[in-house]
Amino acid sequence: MAVGEITLLQETITLTAAATQYRGILLTGAAVSAAGAGYPAATGGAIGDSIPVVLLGVAIGEAGAAVTAGALLEFDSSGRYITRSAGTIVGRALSGASGAGVQMEVFVIPH
Repeated sequence: MAVGEITLLQETITLTAAATQYRGILLTGAAVSAAGAGYPAATGGAIGDSIPVVLLGVAIGEAGAAVTAGALLEFDSSGRYITRSAGTIVGRALSGASGAGVQMEVFVIPH
């Protein structure tokens, strides 16, 4: 299945840590922590770069493990999406992922 984006709301942030496209980042520009809050980076960048972050809509996310479509999501320590166990809910998987590194569609849940 091809993955796509429907961005309803985004913000441009200045990075205080390097960011990888399709992984989570904080609105302060810092890296996310495992099970913490954050939003998907629409592009990657280095410290000091300005990048767009999806705040609401359907974004492409990178999976950190196998994920079933429909699952609630949280971030792992690398900012990849994993099935929620106890962390902050940051999205819902609209498409599944067979394992780590796979791109999937994520409905971004504001928090």
